[in-house]
Amino acid sequence: MKRFIPALFALCLLSLAPFAVPAHAALTGQAAPALTFKDLAGQPVSLAALKGKVVVVDFWATWCGPCRLEIPGYIEMQKKYGKDGLVVIGVSLDQGGPKVVKKFVEANGMNYTIVMGGSEDVDAFGGFNGIPTTFLIGRDGKILHEKTGSMESAEYEKLVKQAL
Repeated sequence: MKRFIPALFALCLLSLAPFAVPAHAALTGQAAPALTFKDLAGQPVSLAALKGKVVVVDFWATWCGPCRLEIPGYIEMQKKYGKDGLVVIGVSLDQGGPKVVKKFVEANGMNYTIVMGGSEDVDAFGGFNGIPTTFLIGRDGKILHEKTGSMESAEYEKLVKQAL
């Protein structure tokens, strides 16, 4: 994971622009990787088990400014659409481990599932070079949308509503 952290940091800083760019359009329409992550308590969270739900998989880090800007939008979407089958999963790429991330999650009132990720998870999603990188997965388990960089919450919410 150390090999891509400098590049992620650089793109994190560059992605302060108010738009997102496609991550890897080649993944759109393909089945999402059947990964199993560990949540902050060490419990497994399986993407395959979420088939039938609309899933937002957001790769982020506590030190990433644009990532942090998107968190309130994900909190609101989880509140609004959780009952309709939306599951937001934040995949932390922090090297400090679950303890650091848990403190951040609690301080920011994050109400969605947070898991720890690494380079193997990034590779499974096409090997992107920046965060935030976010994948919207449909009820059929296929990737509907992908972006690298931040996006206005209202714009992203439109995509989520279409998927629901």
